[in-house]
Amino acid sequence: MRRRDWLRTATLLAAPPFIRHARAADEPRFALGVASGQPRPDGLVLWTRLTGDDLPPQVPVQWELAHDEAFTRIAARGSEDADSRWAHSVHAEPSGLAPGRWYWYRFRALGQQSRVGRTRTAPAADAAASLRLAIASCQRWDHGHYAAWRHLATQDLDLVAFLGDYIYEYPSSPMAPRLHKGGLLRSLDQYRARYAQYRSDPALQDAHAACPWLMVWDDHEVENDYAGTHPSTPLGADMAPLRAAAYQAYWEHQPLARAQRPRGADMPLFGRMDWGRLARIHQLDTRQHRDGQACPSWPRTSGGRLVREADCPALDDPSRSLLGAAQERWLAEGWSLDRPWNLVAQQTLMARAGLPDQGRWTDGWDGYPAARARLLRTVAERRVPGVVVLGGDVHAHVVAELKADFDDARAPVLASEFCGTSISSHGRAQRGWDAARAGNPHLLHARSDQRGYAAFTLDARQLQARLLAVDEPLDATSAVHEQARFAVDAGRPGPHRA
Repeated sequence: MRRRDWLRTATLLAAPPFIRHARAADEPRFALGVASGQPRPDGLVLWTRLTGDDLPPQVPVQWELAHDEAFTRIAARGSEDADSRWAHSVHAEPSGLAPGRWYWYRFRALGQQSRVGRTRTAPAADAAASLRLAIASCQRWDHGHYAAWRHLATQDLDLVAFLGDYIYEYPSSPMAPRLHKGGLLRSLDQYRARYAQYRSDPALQDAHAACPWLMVWDDHEVENDYAGTHPSTPLGADMAPLRAAAYQAYWEHQPLARAQRPRGADMPLFGRMDWGRLARIHQLDTRQHRDGQACPSWPRTSGGRLVREADCPALDDPSRSLLGAAQERWLAEGWSLDRPWNLVAQQTLMARAGLPDQGRWTDGWDGYPAARARLLRTVAERRVPGVVVLGGDVHAHVVAELKADFDDARAPVLASEFCGTSISSHGRAQRGWDAARAGNPHLLHARSDQRGYAAFTLDARQLQARLLAVDEPLDATSAVHEQARFAVDAGRPGPHRA
């Protein structure tokens, strides 16, 4: 080696690691965008993840939160270490913020700056408030494009609640409109790569940057139809290492608090937040703590399927729970009785949708009818106001009345339900939902033939719901139209067409 080349190499190696890596200016460091979540009156969570193949084990990342988009009035700033053990993810938690305020935020690391995101704090606990909320779920990459996210990012929203199936663990068919990278997910590196692929989509990045999100998961973040510690595949693999890998990758890629960082195969996810005097939002976890599905098909030990009640006495076992006993108690004790609205953000359809001649789907609330009855009985006994259940999973826009007895047409309506269709995942044939509606008059609306999301506007008098649908799911720039509009009046359970 010539002396001149040796000196250049020695100088580079002697430089601090963050300077050496900063010189790779053509390597994008914020390629997965930014996000915020879990707004409280005085704080929230800011998220990003550094990218690049040559990152050192730890990288200092500076963050700023400002009152204005030009960052002339800084509200808070700080630094976090992005650690390779957690995929160089950053979960900053500014505190001491003003309630009910919009802010802008950004990150800096390795000589680069992230895009700017917009976020807000929740209203003060005693403040009168309104809320503009969207719910979304089921964004399978290889089923279509994200025109729904492109549209949502342009809307004036306070909050997005994502209700499960952020990624899918499957490999892709070679005929898919866009392909998953890699095969069936079974390791931490594979889960990380799949999240990175999904988060590379510009429309999803825009939606994350537009406002704060609340996050709950469903099954595909780990494995289809898994239930607690029970796998749903006949492979019979130990769920503990799979859950540990999947939960870690989930935390690494979402705007979740540091206190929620998983410990092995366990992660604290369910929680609640108040939106001033207007609403309490309960975020449920229907996967991690549930009992296994009743009567699984051999050779599986778990997993959903259609079963007739007469063929499966375990369906009505009162000891079985979708939430687990501890979470059931937590929900029963935490309803707000002095706010007009209690919003329940969870993963799937709560209303009965099964038919006597076809059976019940055991993976959803229909497979845990005693747990559903306990929840609704508490709502009735405590006279909980404005209970509105929000869900996803079924890849259909469904609007329903919730009752203690779905067989009694005269039974009082106790709560309202809006289950949003998928962002991109395929829905089942519409004729199935037409049959379900015919046999279940509490189902007021059910459309599985369109993709999209649902948007809500709430004030102290009324909740207004808009079911939005994509015209062409294979077109990333497709227009979005309104499929239906409903409303719920405060103090009067049950949706009605608006």
